[in-house]
Amino acid sequence: MVGENCYDVTKYPAGNPREDIGAVINSIIADIKNRQAVADVNDGGKPGSVIYIPPGDYRLVTQVVIDVSYLKIVGSGHGFTSSSIRFNTPASELAHWHEVWPGGSRILVDTSPEAADGEAAGAAFYVKRGGNPRISSVEFADFCIDGLHFIDDGSGQNDAENTYRNGKTGIYVGSANDSFRITGMGLIYLEHGVTVHDADALAIDNNFIAECGNCIELKGMGQASRIANNFVGAGYRGHSIYAENYAGILVSSNNVFPRGASSVHFSGVVRSSVTGNRFHSFYPGMLVFAANCCENLVSSNHFLRDREPWAPMQKYDNGLDDLFGLLQIDGSNNSLIANHISETIDTKYIKPPEVKPVIINVVSGSGNYIASNHIVATAEISQKDKSDAPNSACFSTQVSALLSTGNSTLLDVTTVLVQKESVRNTVLDSGNDEQVVMDRTVNAFRGTPVPGQ
Repeated sequence: MVGENCYDVTKYPAGNPREDIGAVINSIIADIKNRQAVADVNDGGKPGSVIYIPPGDYRLVTQVVIDVSYLKIVGSGHGFTSSSIRFNTPASELAHWHEVWPGGSRILVDTSPEAADGEAAGAAFYVKRGGNPRISSVEFADFCIDGLHFIDDGSGQNDAENTYRNGKTGIYVGSANDSFRITGMGLIYLEHGVTVHDADALAIDNNFIAECGNCIELKGMGQASRIANNFVGAGYRGHSIYAENYAGILVSSNNVFPRGASSVHFSGVVRSSVTGNRFHSFYPGMLVFAANCCENLVSSNHFLRDREPWAPMQKYDNGLDDLFGLLQIDGSNNSLIANHISETIDTKYIKPPEVKPVIINVVSGSGNYIASNHIVATAEISQKDKSDAPNSACFSTQVSALLSTGNSTLLDVTTVLVQKESVRNTVLDSGNDEQVVMDRTVNAFRGTPVPGQ
């Protein structure tokens, strides 16, 4: 990378990036601002810069503060590897591993944030600028942000490395912004992976954001943003994909892992699309529309709910029972069309005991259109399996569970429940007469035909 606006953190004359890359990047940003001080020179003036992070480990002690537009921070590899598996593997086995830490262009977040300092205090990268225009075109690409460890939360019930709490955030955007891009990143073991306020035309694409307390959070308000082609997986206390007061979000082609308290949680989100994703969850509440979400499309997704098969994580859950619904809708004029929804679980793990699990729960609002959803509900038949051993390999255990389709019987479920507070909804071909529960005098219904009847 050659040119006055291209920087390599290992060649910059101030500071040591191995000891504190935060201080080095802040010094580079100060240099950019000093050299690009004039707003308009020959119809230009502030072209921005690229900061390059070569492969290697870089400790971050000082928070990076970004208040310039057109800045790209880029590495040469997202370096993701599972820390959760490592921390739940006996030391005797770790001695034979090829590698034990994430790699690539890796930033080690070595801060000690205090909760009293506010949610931005724990951010490795803090983006904020007031005034006009909004800060624009800041990009993060192809490097790893590693929170290193979770901490004891004081509850006395959790192993420290499984609490999903440490006060650390990978990328925190605290002011209105335009056309930001987060691509090819690896974020791991952070309480918050990416938190963005007041975004316009934000693109979060092709990242690996997993084993974080919360993965992707869009807050404040915003519009016209995209979350696509990511591998995402939060912890049991947090959201994999969360948005509030946004319009025009595209959530598509993501592969969402199963330990998050929710796969998608929208609050007050309108006129957005959730299409073509693969969602997997160990708990109810996979997709939640809360606080009057309206005119959203949920289509052509694959939802799978089953039980956590890996012994070290079986004691954790998100606290919801099976009457909550795999999908819960609070809002009006939403469309849930042509989704495939699978629930497969041993009946002894249903909560409360002996209830009929609810798949789609419409709790309030009106005018929702639920059509042509294929709902497959099966009850696993318990059997002793070596995968239940405490030290069994996480990968083989989970894949074996996913590939198992023959050891089951039909599970009695409520495919669609429309609460009394919700009226003028239409439910078509998403369950037979016995599986759909609603007041049919104030809602429209056509049942899925039953073979032989």
